[in-house]
Amino acid sequence: MTQSHPRISKAVIPAAGLGTRFLPATKATPKEMLPVVDKPAIQYVVEEAVSAGLDDVLMITGRNKRPLEDHFDRNYELESALQKKGDADRLAKVQESSDLATMHYVRQGDPRGLGHAVLCAAPHVGHEPFAVLLGDDLIDPRDPLLQRMIEVQERHGGSVIALMEVAPEQIHLYGCAAVEATADGDVVKVTGLVEKPDPADAPSSYAIIGRYVLDPHIFDILRKTEPGRGGEIQLTDALQQLAQDEKVGGPVHGVVFTGRRYDTGDRGDYLRAIVRLACEREDLGPDFRTWLRSYVAEEMQQR
Repeated sequence: MTQSHPRISKAVIPAAGLGTRFLPATKATPKEMLPVVDKPAIQYVVEEAVSAGLDDVLMITGRNKRPLEDHFDRNYELESALQKKGDADRLAKVQESSDLATMHYVRQGDPRGLGHAVLCAAPHVGHEPFAVLLGDDLIDPRDPLLQRMIEVQERHGGSVIALMEVAPEQIHLYGCAAVEATADGDVVKVTGLVEKPDPADAPSSYAIIGRYVLDPHIFDILRKTEPGRGGEIQLTDALQQLAQDEKVGGPVHGVVFTGRRYDTGDRGDYLRAIVRLACEREDLGPDFRTWLRSYVAEEMQQR
């Protein structure tokens, strides 16, 4: 019989990273504010949370991240100027970000890893299950990964992580999960986790990507978790304890994702995200696709 578990209503978005892969652009601008076409990457992530029914959003920030707060706040001067111009379309776009969700912010302080960033959310989250969305991972809105993860958590309890199969030579870039099959084709039982293993030591080709639905017991474990790989408090290490002992916080399941994902923390994938999303826009796509075909054809002729 299907169990009933508390409904998830809160999302946590860690956004305290320095964005060093995008220097010098991120010297004074948070990496999360870099535009993907005409909207900052972080807004796509908040919209994903809201689409999954999570309109209470806590953002974990750090120094020089004030533009994140400003983006999701009202800008009365700009709104007034657009109103006077009669520019209703741009006014709606400006107001959209401030009306998306109830936003909260807390500073991480010392950059001590993802596990520490999640622990900063404990006072806000309390004793409820919650979602964590990493700002570097952009999931196409047509592929409702987070909604599926919430469904799995509500059925089984415990925690749920997003997994994606990657090439063996890529697994050292990710946390990796040892898994067992379940009756649902896209759901696996997670029996172990290791952070960024050598390919020869990886228990599978399933990599953890930046979506989690977590049982609140994770906070108790994180408080006791010693720094791991890179001298940081790793969320993967805390999840490993949950996977090994279901009596503390329930089981850990994984949803295997086969949809469209962009790593906007990687320069190449960031550019691919812009091209694909621009091509699919009704207002930009037709002209942009025509130019892109012409550009590619010219490049091929020159080679």
